Amino acid sequence: MKNGVRMLDIAEKLGVSVVTVSNALAGRDGVSEQVRQLICKTAEEMGYKPSNTGGKKKADFQKVEKSVAILTSERFIGSMGTFYWELTANISNKLSAANVIMVYESISRENEKNLVLPSSVMDSRVDGAIVIGQLNRDYAMALSKIEIPLLFVDFYVSRCDVDSVNSDSYHGGYMVTDYLVEKGHKNIGFVGSLNTTSSINDRYLGFRKCLMENNLTYKKEWVLEDRDEMGILFDNIEFPDEMPTAFVCNSDETAFRIIAALKSKGVRVPEDISVVGYDNYTVSNICIPAITTVEVDLMKMAAESVELMLKKLENPGYTEGRRIISGRLIEKDSVFDIR
Repeated sequence: MKNGVRMLDIAEKLGVSVVTVSNALAGRDGVSEQVRQLICKTAEEMGYKPSNTGGKKKADFQKVEKSVAILTSERFIGSMGTFYWELTANISNKLSAANVIMVYESISRENEKNLVLPSSVMDSRVDGAIVIGQLNRDYAMALSKIEIPLLFVDFYVSRCDVDSVNSDSYHGGYMVTDYLVEKGHKNIGFVGSLNTTSSINDRYLGFRKCLMENNLTYKKEWVLEDRDEMGILFDNIEFPDEMPTAFVCNSDETAFRIIAALKSKGVRVPEDISVVGYDNYTVSNICIPAITTVEVDLMKMAAESVELMLKKLENPGYTEGRRIISGRLIEKDSVFDIR
């Protein structure tokens, strides 16, 4: 700002938080009328000119538009970014249709590791935040303490009291495993690093439940790691000496890589080993054979996410817990019926 007066300066002068100052100047709830009047008066006396109001006077502070930050970990941008980019675009479009300004910010691996929170949130430039894709637990816990409406999309953290919108990964993992069982497969493995994301864990638990209900043997050596602790996919996946007849993969991209790795070893897919994925995104169709998968309804996830955030913006104390979006099985060419 030209005059150099910041919300932080007002907060320090009055002994309140920057978030309180932001809420008072924007006319949001959570600030008593007495404190709001004091903050507005102090801001005017100090010559504070908010950039998003064009230097309007105190009486106009309440006309500021609502804005929401969309936050994504850097590790989900790149080779794994397509799924999240479409989800982000869908959410952004629906926010725009609701006359809400969207501010996008990527969280670097270094900042995630060192618990450096996004500047859009810390500088009180937004009224709410939607996080898309898994964050590590410590970072999510730190973010959950911010004093604006917060929503997690496509993941959750059990120890965080934060609402979330998720695909039904548990049932999806069960459904795609049961499809293999119906095709006669009794020796089935799972590909996915279990503690990397909540969705991988839930898909694995659905896989295990299906094995138990069908009295099928579970072998630990048939559970393969596909990524490191930061979620970066491995270039090479190690296979056991004794192979199952089918693999359940936690995502279509992992299934694509598994199929390529099996082919490089002279293994035919699906004639020798069947492979299924999850998401029904672009890579599932360009793969040869096309990957049987579980479709995630991205449009519905986006609509539910924006609907929930709008309720939170209207009433910052509003909470629901988890919204679960069901998926559906999409049959393609990567499963062989061995009955």
